[in-house]
Amino acid sequence: MKQQREFIGTEGLPWAEVGDGIAEKILSQDPGDGTLLTRLARWAPGTTAPDVIRHEYVEEVYLLEGELTDLTLGQTFGPGDYACRPPGMPHGPYLTTSGCTMLEIRYSAR
Repeated sequence: MKQQREFIGTEGLPWAEVGDGIAEKILSQDPGDGTLLTRLARWAPGTTAPDVIRHEYVEEVYLLEGELTDLTLGQTFGPGDYACRPPGMPHGPYLTTSGCTMLEIRYSAR
């Protein structure tokens, strides 16, 4: 279960590099399972996620700023666009030309 938090300031939370051009700011996380979390993810301009992605948790994503192109769909998404992906749903690969920031929420389907 994620830790309890009651309105915290997020400005002081650190950004951590997690991949080529991708950084995250963890807002809340299940200490027993690192995949169950709420985070901000920031993709630098020119970042690509070159593979189709599948995972075993539900993932919700809300784009806050910038743009993200789904290369399979041939479609670019921007601020206010939202995705909900059940476990096993293929998505990606992705590219961002100008960079983007998104809110991502992951949780168990059980």
